[in-house]
Amino acid sequence: MYEIDVKDKQDLRENAKRLQQLRGSLDLDLKKEQIENYEVKMADPNFWDDNDKAQAVIGEMNAVKSVVEQYEALESEAQDLADMLDMLTEEMDEDMAIEWAGSVAALIAKIDSFELTLLLNQPYDKLDAILELHPGAGGTESQDWASMLYRMYTRWAEKRGFKVELLDYLPGDEAGIKSVTIQIKGHNAYGYLKAEKGVHRLVRISPFDASGRRHTSFVSCDVVPEINEDIQIEIRAEDLRVDTYRASGAGGQHINKTDSAIRLTHIPTGIVVACQTQRSQIQNRDKAMKMLQSKLYELKIQEQQKELAALRGEQMDIAWGSQIRSYVFHPYSMVKDHRTSVETGNVGAVMDGDLDAFIDGYLRSQIKQQEI
Repeated sequence: MYEIDVKDKQDLRENAKRLQQLRGSLDLDLKKEQIENYEVKMADPNFWDDNDKAQAVIGEMNAVKSVVEQYEALESEAQDLADMLDMLTEEMDEDMAIEWAGSVAALIAKIDSFELTLLLNQPYDKLDAILELHPGAGGTESQDWASMLYRMYTRWAEKRGFKVELLDYLPGDEAGIKSVTIQIKGHNAYGYLKAEKGVHRLVRISPFDASGRRHTSFVSCDVVPEINEDIQIEIRAEDLRVDTYRASGAGGQHINKTDSAIRLTHIPTGIVVACQTQRSQIQNRDKAMKMLQSKLYELKIQEQQKELAALRGEQMDIAWGSQIRSYVFHPYSMVKDHRTSVETGNVGAVMDGDLDAFIDGYLRSQIKQQEI
């Protein structure tokens, strides 16, 4: 008979208690009542009269339902492991013990992830995200790096079940992209992706250099929440400059046929947004206005953070341009986040959208700073 490690037993007990503490803070009965109320609204014959509001209600209900279902699944899994332990201690071989311990470790990882989701409680965390990529100096080399990051974020979103909508796309002269703007739609999309705001650095042997030299490239990533109707941002017509132009690049059949693309410049702040992928100039303008409102809202948030930091006597760098992460392809393989020291040697997995370790590390570091 093989003995299970005492630490594994203790880990299961501690995390079972942790789940019970989470249950108390979640108020599951209230959440189930909210789900019932949403279902009543959806059963109304006039529910789909306003499609946008209907979709918002469905999104809110799915978010609440997801929390309840995830918690109940974790609680059930913890109970199953506890029941299994009682049976295994009577007669068990080494393989069974190892499998049980692995299941406990997997459960703890799931609880960590669930807890982090609950901690995304800022008013804008739950919103969709608008993500922009802009290559730094370096021409084709940095533009190719931007296209690689574009694929990385698209793959990350797909793995999470989020929807990606292309808003603006400017292809590079030889390869890659000069700039791209995408909207990532899903519950807590901004809450997660705000961890990616900053400059991303690549070190590799350039495929565009016949001499095979090593190059360093930079791409800035900007992320803002797409504001909803609950958040009011006023934009005066006299503060706007509106330019139309012919769309280019990925988008659809309307591309390159009419001057349907819209570029908005907010004169007081110098913020510029563009949209070219909708079917008409009016639709592109509406989308661009939402993007501009989102950027102005983000600017307002940053100003508030600066004021709070000043009151606390802190020095906070909230500039989106600061370098946050390095991706080294040569002379060794490593991706390292400079804010949290989270790193991995599996560069291929990261470039295929495996970003959760970096996002988790950043969000937990921010939570710890708030507790200090």
